[in-house]
Amino acid sequence: MKPMGEGLFEKKMPRRRFFKSAAGAGIFLGLNFSSPLTVFSKKEQSLRNEDTISGASPPIREAMFYSKLSHSRVQCGLCFRRCILRDGERGECRNRENRNGTLVNLVWGRPSAIQIDPVEKEPQYHFLPGTLILCFGTAGCNFHCRFCQNWHLSQRSIEDMEYFYPLSPEKAVCEAVNRRIPTISFTYNEPTSFYEYAFDIARIAKREGICILWHSNGAINNEPLQELLEYTDAVTIDLKGFTDTFYVRYSEGDLRKVMQTLVKIREKGVWLEIVNLVIPTANDDPRDIESMCRWIGKELGNDVPLHFSRFFPAYKLTKLSPTPLETLDKCYEIARECGIQYVTIGNVPGHRLNSTYCPECGKVLIRRTHFEVLENSITGGECPFCGHVIPGVWNT
Repeated sequence: MKPMGEGLFEKKMPRRRFFKSAAGAGIFLGLNFSSPLTVFSKKEQSLRNEDTISGASPPIREAMFYSKLSHSRVQCGLCFRRCILRDGERGECRNRENRNGTLVNLVWGRPSAIQIDPVEKEPQYHFLPGTLILCFGTAGCNFHCRFCQNWHLSQRSIEDMEYFYPLSPEKAVCEAVNRRIPTISFTYNEPTSFYEYAFDIARIAKREGICILWHSNGAINNEPLQELLEYTDAVTIDLKGFTDTFYVRYSEGDLRKVMQTLVKIREKGVWLEIVNLVIPTANDDPRDIESMCRWIGKELGNDVPLHFSRFFPAYKLTKLSPTPLETLDKCYEIARECGIQYVTIGNVPGHRLNSTYCPECGKVLIRRTHFEVLENSITGGECPFCGHVIPGVWNT
């Protein structure tokens, strides 16, 4: 999952530190917004949290995709875990709770992270390059990644959050419309864990001409996936590794479910990009990288952009070193040898492979430094130098 910087609506900090941190993360914060969302003090927010969790405002939303069982039990059908819950119990994601035989989502209308980012940060390099996205995240996740950069969101329950911001789907879309931001993104933590909130925003956004993008671990079941894809313009999937052992040990996840999701997204025709965080000694075996790239080429197509991202110590993997640049370069070489046409390297500002190259003539098509687009030469979805068609979403 992409790292969350210092957001528009995060806890207050000294002004100099705030802007220094924001600039370092490549986040667009210095805009003159006429109607910014309210930032509450810690005391005010605590009172709001208590009021909101009690069901006063916004309402607790009944979950989608679940079955009622005997003895007031329910079974969630949203992700691969299919949690069976007795009255009062919560699912593995921490957000879905059985209340007297009804499954509810506790974070609907309660985002804990709202931020404006460049779309390249997802990463999405072939989807409206150089534009902004309005990002939403909440508490909770159905994975437990030992390397999570946003663990302070994903590995917490709503009660553990110092802040959240009561915001209905209608108001969330209005923020994008009023600020003339073309895309809303569900990111930072796993969108599956706040599915109903994302789904309700997405339906309204499409009526208003706002694009929908989400960044996911991909471990969602097919029926909810297909429902959300009806309102989706682009998806970034974290393909965290390519062995069952890695997924179980480092994420408590399910590789097969992720692979199935990738195929379904591609079959649906929704724009797809893949990111692989390369972790030293964990998922960086060249043989596994090659297997992953060959599978992508065979099952998804050689024109699906693949981003290799540099790991930095985080959460429970603080004793590992950052990914050596030589390892990332080797991953790039393997992917290109396997026929993947669009391969980039991320989390290495200034690396020449931050940019997108034409696979036919080798010329630079989109020149980037980290998340900033310096030059975009693509014209009408084609390379201006040789006419090769470049797949992607280049305009709304």
